[in-house]
Amino acid sequence: MTENDKPMTTDGRSPEDGTERDLARGTFTATSDVSDASQDAVEDAFATELLEESADEGESGLFDDILQGDPIFDSKEVMRPSYTPKKLPHREEQINKMASILASALRGDTPSNILIYGKTGTGKTACAKYVSQELQLTSEKYDVPCLVQYINCEVTDTQYRVLAQLANTFIERNKQRLRDQLDRLRTLRSDVRDGVTTVEATEYRSVNGISEQIDVLESELDDRKDEVPMTGWPTDRVYNYFFDAVDYQERVVVIMLDEVDKLVEKSGDDTLYNLSRMNSSLENSRVSIMGISNDLKFTDFLDPRVKSSLGEEEIVFPPYDANHLQDILEQRASIAFKHDALGEGVIPLCSAFAAQEHGDARRALDLLRTAGELAERSKYDRVKQQHVRKAQQKIELDRVAEAVRTLPPQSKLILMAIIRLEEQGSASINTGEVYNTYKTLCSQIDFDVLTQRRVTDLISELDMLGIVNAIVVSKGRYGRTKEISLSVPEEETKTVLLSDSRFEGIGEDLGA
Repeated sequence: MTENDKPMTTDGRSPEDGTERDLARGTFTATSDVSDASQDAVEDAFATELLEESADEGESGLFDDILQGDPIFDSKEVMRPSYTPKKLPHREEQINKMASILASALRGDTPSNILIYGKTGTGKTACAKYVSQELQLTSEKYDVPCLVQYINCEVTDTQYRVLAQLANTFIERNKQRLRDQLDRLRTLRSDVRDGVTTVEATEYRSVNGISEQIDVLESELDDRKDEVPMTGWPTDRVYNYFFDAVDYQERVVVIMLDEVDKLVEKSGDDTLYNLSRMNSSLENSRVSIMGISNDLKFTDFLDPRVKSSLGEEEIVFPPYDANHLQDILEQRASIAFKHDALGEGVIPLCSAFAAQEHGDARRALDLLRTAGELAERSKYDRVKQQHVRKAQQKIELDRVAEAVRTLPPQSKLILMAIIRLEEQGSASINTGEVYNTYKTLCSQIDFDVLTQRRVTDLISELDMLGIVNAIVVSKGRYGRTKEISLSVPEEETKTVLLSDSRFEGIGEDLGA
């Protein structure tokens, strides 16, 4: 090989050509034949190229595109049910009555038990939480030990869980009180030793006296009971833990049981009986119960003794009308939305939609918030009436989906039978046709077949839920039957039903 000869790569290029080309592309890998300086240059070029690519990608990131539009909301959380406003329009009467009943707690007396009734979205929970917050703030102001403990009985729906949650809350509060006392005494002992203050200025005779009290509290803290597990103990043991924890110090405790009818429906009235009767055994503390219910008749199922002690005071929350809802929305919107973010007629339209359903303020707030979210996603700078109408449709579909998704399996199968008959173009669907189709579907997925009477009862339940419309029609001497039709969108309902893995075998029959 001569001096001018150059080795060639497999594709006919010289190594230097490849080096230059690879360097330009940023894909060159240094070899041992390349000098350290050349290798550093290659690596620097490659790093620079990667940084430039990263910067280019950052300019068009997924969330950058979404965030380009101006936000419509200032504070979206204000529109959620969990938010407790400082003012609750059109509920002054109920708030004042609640406050007048609970005021006795600030004097160290036991307030009367309260039962609060009203349909969903009438402001029961919001008002109760508002009054409770004010009660605790005032108790701190006047140094009166008063505590409100909130429990959602739709989630915490058994006597064991209610008592365990209460016990653990007070066990931890009692431990924290001991920790705070220990911190104060340790600081005091250090201050006396360092000459910041004198023993004479304290309630103790000597530093040793402070140390002895610290030892007592440390021992008491070590002896405090551990938390109650959420399952596994006898209920009477859990109750005793709660009793001891709540009676640890002098205080008035208000236990707020939201959706209390759900607790009674699932677990009976033993919890209410025990809580309403415990004051006769307590030595230091006093307990009052505030029950909140959507069901005006739930006390009909209570033991007369529980009913008499629990319902000492009753407060009814009537539905809001369209004007009330408009005032509520205007108040929340002034905090939640940017200035001039709501178009003309948006709030009145939301109020009108919500007023059609027993004046549900929660529904009105959800509707306005969802309309704002739809407008923001579409990069509008204002919410328009068209967004409210789309939000109404979306909420309706979401509600239908949730109602269908939580149906028992047999009810879902009956609903599938009705959909199949509608897809087949049946002019009028009666109970017998639904039952025959239902039996066919049961055989396809190996489900037990219910009696026709039971299927008729389940159809009535679907009717009550607003999923189907069932009208009793007389057939003369042939008796009576029900003519049945869907009350919800067919395609969306079918999609939700077929999302249940137990019904995969009949998807094709339903046109999936």
